[in-house]
Amino acid sequence: MAKAIKQIAIYGKGGIGKSTTTSNLTAALAEMGLKVMQFGCDPKSDSTNTLRNGKYIPTVLDTLREKHAVKAQEVIFQGFNGIYCVEAGGPAPGVGCAGRGIITAVELFRQQKVFEELDLDVVIYDVLGDVVCGGFAVPIREGIAEHVFTVSSSDFMSIYASNNLFKGISKYSKSGGALLGGVIANSMGSPYSKEIIDDFVDQTQTKIMEYVPRSITVTQSELQGKTTIEAAPQSAQADVYRSLAKKIAAHTESYAPKPLEIAELREWAGKWGDYLLALEQGKVVAQGATI
Repeated sequence: MAKAIKQIAIYGKGGIGKSTTTSNLTAALAEMGLKVMQFGCDPKSDSTNTLRNGKYIPTVLDTLREKHAVKAQEVIFQGFNGIYCVEAGGPAPGVGCAGRGIITAVELFRQQKVFEELDLDVVIYDVLGDVVCGGFAVPIREGIAEHVFTVSSSDFMSIYASNNLFKGISKYSKSGGALLGGVIANSMGSPYSKEIIDDFVDQTQTKIMEYVPRSITVTQSELQGKTTIEAAPQSAQADVYRSLAKKIAAHTESYAPKPLEIAELREWAGKWGDYLLALEQGKVVAQGATI
């Protein structure tokens, strides 16, 4: 009987720290002794950089444009602790769907039975979550990913992107699509960031997988072209990523979230905005998430 491979997708708004979180998660899973592949699905093709000392790798789409026929091993590169790194890539600027790289790369790897050949334990898809278009929705829509996690801060546009992702998961879950594992709360540190994200999770009937604090250690590590797990293994931040990795490795139960309608989301955000303004002006006493 073939070994069951855990396939998960990490989504999040561009610039929210999705790839940073994903790479540190991947590094922590590899540190646990698991055989892991990180599958970068962003057209920028920079998902796996910090697993390979800041170096870019040839993408699946770029290689296909040059050769027209590609063996999967030509676009798989090893990084920190033996992690397999792949970048799907995207179309030429201004031409085609940005999600095409995911569709093409996934089909290539399926045909060549790459995951089974490498005897992988975990495959992590790092997916842009600003817009859940046809290409970017592939890991959800086709059930390629077993579990989906979203990286979100307490900023409105990040929460907005996560809520849109929840809508996609809810829709495709009815036809065998992937389900939500939970929210990775990133960049925690600003006043009330934890209370805001906790309230959003409560409103959408989801759950927090881990609170990841904002840390200069992450910036220092990335300037070296490395993950925090590699560059600062003894740091408190590295231990946060290890805690997240243990939770995700043990995760088995995912579900369909309850996204807010746009009017509900804006009303919810407005209440928080009014509350924080009143707090700043000294008109109310801090009550946290009791609003």
